[in-house]
Amino acid sequence: MRAAWDINAITTAFTDAAVDPSRWTAAMETVREVTGSHGAVLLPMTARLPNIPYSESLAEVTADYLRDGWFSRDERDKAWAGFDARGVGTEFDFTTPDEMARSAYYQEFLAPHGLRWFAGVKVACGDDLWCLSVQGSIAQGPFTRHELRTYSKLSASLAGAAGLARVLAFARAEAALEAFEVSGTGAVLIGRYGEHVRANASAERLFGSDLQLRRGRLLSRERAATAALDRALHQLLWARHDETTSPPVLLPRKTGRPIIAYPMRLTSLAQEVLGPAHGIIVLIDLERDSPHAQDVLRSLFRLTAAEARLAGLLAAGGSLEEAAVALGVSYETVRNQLKAVFAKTDTRRQAELVALMNRVLLPLARTPAA
Repeated sequence: MRAAWDINAITTAFTDAAVDPSRWTAAMETVREVTGSHGAVLLPMTARLPNIPYSESLAEVTADYLRDGWFSRDERDKAWAGFDARGVGTEFDFTTPDEMARSAYYQEFLAPHGLRWFAGVKVACGDDLWCLSVQGSIAQGPFTRHELRTYSKLSASLAGAAGLARVLAFARAEAALEAFEVSGTGAVLIGRYGEHVRANASAERLFGSDLQLRRGRLLSRERAATAALDRALHQLLWARHDETTSPPVLLPRKTGRPIIAYPMRLTSLAQEVLGPAHGIIVLIDLERDSPHAQDVLRSLFRLTAAEARLAGLLAAGGSLEEAAVALGVSYETVRNQLKAVFAKTDTRRQAELVALMNRVLLPLARTPAA
């Protein structure tokens, strides 16, 4: 039987995690220790993503829950009626012991892990609702009425910590967007579905007939490019904790060079469990000649202003002929400038130079929010 406990330690742990998002796992451990339960996990009431906080005791069962698709067959979502009305719900809000004995969810998924009972505590966070799912083992038995009354009080207590987490997460997300804006780089924050949350001014300037924002989605002028971006976002959001990028996606324009979309999961945002943003799309405009990038090239390789502009154009995919036109000089002039760039960068071929430039310039889009 679980012992009586006080809600203050859990509320404090949630508040600490709101201020320092790296402490969400520690908060789940506090829930487990204070309640005497088998473990705890914090689940969104909508999308189930792999990057959710849980106590170490639930590492294996959470991996199975996500990998084997049990999240889409989670019968406990039916506890919403009690969860919404009282701030806490259990299996007895939607099923009976006889039905549990015939349930694949309980017998094939939970039972092999020694689990059966749960108390779902409502955590309100702005427009989002989360469930602090406290897990009880088969041997521990159902949660008592006294425990459920305490969990109901905990739900009300956690609202303040959730609100604080939401406010701080918004502030940190805005700071990430502003950091990209300083370098003139377009950036779009995305939520747990891959939906648009907010974009900076540089990204908004790219919106138009070639790239549209409609119903929360970024849409390319070409359906195939939109589908590729959707796949990249899904891959990003379902990636393991140590995978922070998905392959870049080319978003074609009717005329001119395409926009390159880099879906990324920033460490600072990925830890914001109750935050609105779960990733970011960095938009690189190949038609744009970035003064910031030119300054970096001039500083690193002692290029002249003209040589830095040429190197930037070549890195963006332009040919030597196109560079001559863009710079308003003769082909022979850019050939001579290219020879100087080769010498200063210790490269011998244009492909080698472009590879080097891309290794140098691409991180400029990532550095502000690292």
